[in-house]
This record gives sequence, structure tokens and C-alpha cells, in this order.
Amino acid sequence: MLAKQLFYLTSDQLHAWQWQRNTLFGPHIFPATRAGLNDFLAYLDRHGNRPGYLLTDLIEEDYTRLLLPHVRGRGGRKLRERRLVQHYRDTPYRATLVQGRSEEGRRDDEVLFTALTNPLLLTPWVDAMELMQTPLAGIYSCAMLGRDVLQRLALRHRHVLLVSWHTAGLRQTYFLRGNVKFSRLVQATPEEAPIHAVALQTARTQQFLGSVRLLARGDVLHVLVLAAADQVERLAAECTSTAETIYHIVPLDTAAAALHAGTAAPGATRENAPVAAHVAEPTLLAMVARNPPASHYPTGAAGNYYRLLQARLSLYASSAVLATAGVVWSVLNLASYTLAHGTAEAYRSEIAHYRANYDRSMSSMPPAADKTANMRAAVSIDRMVAKQGPWPVAMMRMVSGALEQSPQIRVVQLDWRANVPGAASGPAPGGTAATPALAAPTSSLALGIPKSPPQTLRLEAEVLSARNDYRRVLGEMNVFAQRLAGMPNMTVEIVQLPFDIRPTQKLSGTVGAPAAGQEQNKFTLDMTWTP
Repeated sequence: MLAKQLFYLTSDQLHAWQWQRNTLFGPHIFPATRAGLNDFLAYLDRHGNRPGYLLTDLIEEDYTRLLLPHVRGRGGRKLRERRLVQHYRDTPYRATLVQGRSEEGRRDDEVLFTALTNPLLLTPWVDAMELMQTPLAGIYSCAMLGRDVLQRLALRHRHVLLVSWHTAGLRQTYFLRGNVKFSRLVQATPEEAPIHAVALQTARTQQFLGSVRLLARGDVLHVLVLAAADQVERLAAECTSTAETIYHIVPLDTAAAALHAGTAAPGATRENAPVAAHVAEPTLLAMVARNPPASHYPTGAAGNYYRLLQARLSLYASSAVLATAGVVWSVLNLASYTLAHGTAEAYRSEIAHYRANYDRSMSSMPPAADKTANMRAAVSIDRMVAKQGPWPVAMMRMVSGALEQSPQIRVVQLDWRANVPGAASGPAPGGTAATPALAAPTSSLALGIPKSPPQTLRLEAEVLSARNDYRRVLGEMNVFAQRLAGMPNMTVEIVQLPFDIRPTQKLSGTVGAPAAGQEQNKFTLDMTWTP
């Protein structure tokens, strides 16, 4: 945890503490004089780069309770800010607290306006921090810190009065449903204030709360008293609980343990300071140092250095994260390189082993018939022939697809060939076949080099329809031929129709009675496919 500076301000002096390793060291006391302010400047010069937290304990602390219309968002904030400026024009140390909504009427917001009405008590010290560039993290009020005290001590009654001794005097803060409503400071040191002053001041405060209608008749006020361990027995004897007032006396050591506050180490300049065990501000300061809440009052220009400190720490943290990520990335890359290098060495060893075996095997074999380049070319040609050779499979696949869509067509005969330029299409002249010595060389197109040659297919088929339904037969044939012609790079020519419908032919015979030896509903198609 970072070292911090903690300041406790009263009307006539300022106490400076140092927080290190969960321990408070100090205080150094500076009176509200020119000499005290000069000493404070020298003190900040020694510890000016540590963040500071200022705790105020002043009589000039005012609280005003108002009901404002329930407005959300930016409009509500502006409304409260205007009313706050109207109430406290002469001080920059002012704040608003929305403490819920009213249970009656239109359910307005219950807003508490609070301010330090005498800014001259703070201005010299805050200006000194700004001059020395001390990062001022927040300005706090002892009264408003009492809410955290009640939450940590688990005192959740409706009406609670927190009573504690401070260097500035006897502080009494009233809470309604856990929200601060009123606070007063009776100037008296613990040594000067008698024990019965607690009961006396509690009675006066209770009477005042009844007059302002914060306490109704019959309401029970729970009084939480934070006292030194050697005063608990005397306070218990003096403060007697009644039907409307119930006292809870808690030793400061017990409260510090419940608040998780660190211990206070006495410093070298405590001759004129109260004993830390008899006052509550060390406990509150330790609570602020351990878990700093949001600032109760604006810090003004002095808070800019704290925001710069936060930005600087964020940059340091980001740099540390990036550096750590870079180191991790470098380690992973180094490990990957080492692993890859080992794997590569294993592969090199394996390659050398296989190469040695290959050389040993080849040494016992006769010389190769051809060069490696020629063998590689032969493999390439084989693959090209297998891919681009004139095979009838492609055209058969097209015909099969068309037949699946035309179930009335039945294939009778197929004649496929590849159109290779220069190839002999029949027997040689004279009725005898050409001798091999006189045969023309085979073109490379016959093997699909450099591209597949055109292919032709003569298809003889018949239409399985009623023999007398000539229109249907002709329609089935046309549909089948159109399906084939619609395929890519395919041309179809009708060579023979199922029956002769040429106008030059003479009609003869009887309809429905086929002539002897005549084949019914057969047709012939010539298809040419260019890949």
C-alpha cells in the first residue's frame, strides 16, 4: 500500500500524520499562525509527493435539509447545484447528498446540503498544498464519516446519536435511518470535559432534535459513545439508559478493530498533543487511509495534482503490464524457437537416415533408364492425360442426367468417338487397311494434350408411349433433345425422327397398323461436345 499523508484540521491547528505499512506515525502539530504555516510548508517539502487526505473537524459546518422535486439525470444535478449555490455562496467547500425520497405527498427527494461556512480556516492549508504540489485526494468531514462507523459497527437503529471525543472537542452526530441529519461540536478537550458532559450534551441534543421534529414523542434514541478504555466504566455508571435513550459505550480499541483501522505509533512531537488512545480522529484517519471514500467536499485546484498522480500511476501500471506481456511473449517465443530447433534437428537426422538408406539401395541397382527430369515429365503427362484425356464418361454423365428427367426415353444404341484431326475414320482406299509403316502419326489431341478434343456421340433411342399418339412421341423426343442441347458446350442435331413427316413423302397404310418390319417411335441424335 502506498504511503499517504493524513491531515486533521481544527479551528486553531492542523495535525499531520504519516501512513506507512498500515501504521499511523505522528502527529506533527502546526498552529494556525504564520510560523506554523511556514513550518507546514517545510513539512510538505519533505513529503510533498505523497497523496494527502484532509479531515476537518470544525464548528463552522452547516447542514440544511430540503425537499426537492424528484428529477433524474443532468437536470436533477443542475437543480441541486443551483440550490446549493443559493444557500452557500461564500464558500467553495459545499456538497449535496440525496438521502432517499419522502414517504408522503409527491415523494420528493430528501436532500442534505452541507458546507464548511468559514473557508478561511481551510484556504491557507489548501493553498500551501497546492503551492508545494501535494496531491490532495479529498477533503472529509468527521460527521459524514460517522455513517461508515455505524455500518461497520452494525448499529442499524432508526435514530442514532454518535458521540466521540476529538482534539477539537466533543462531536455529536445524529443519524436518521443511517443518514446524517445534524452534527454539533462542543469545544472541550477530553481532559477538560467531565464524564457527565456526555449525558448533559446528549440531553440537550435530544431536546433540540425534538424541537426540529426529527425526534417524535416516544421515539427511542440510541446513543453510541466511542470512549477510551479507561473511561468506559465511569461512562457506564454516569450514562443511564431510559425508555427514550439507550446508551451503547464502545471502547476505541474495539471500534478500531471493527473498522479495520491500523495502529497509531506515537511520534517525537507529541508533547502538546492529546493521547491517541483518548481521541477518535486517529481511528477515523486510519479508516480513511485504508479505504479512502469519495471526497466529501471539492478539492479545487489542489486536487489536480492528485489526478495527475493517478494518471501517472495508471501509466506506470500500463507500462508494467506491457513489459510483463513483452517478457512473457519473449519467453514463449524463445521456448517455441528452442522446440522448433530441436524438431528441425530431429527432421534433419531423419532425412539423413532416409537419404543414406536411399543411396545404399540405389548403389546395388543398375543405372536408371532415363533421367529424373524425363521421368518427372512423364508423370506430368500421365496426370494431364488422366485429367484431360478424351474419355466418354463426361458425355455419358450428361446423357444419364437427361434420361433421368425423361423416363419415357429408352436408349437403344450409343456410338462415341473423339474428333482428332488427321485420324483415319475408316479403311484405306482399295479395300485394304493401311500398313503400320504407312499409318499417320497419332495426334497429341487424342491424349488430351494440350486440351481435350471435341467428342461426338450418336444416340439411337425410342419413345415408350402409345404407338398411335404421334404428337406425344414427337413432344417427348423434342423435350429430350432440348435438355441435351441446354448443357454447356453441347450441340444436338436430330438425324432421324420417329416417323417421316416430310411433305414430299406419300402417306400410305392404315393408322395404328404398322407396316411389316418397321420400327416404331425410334429416333437418332448426333451430339457434339467441346470441353
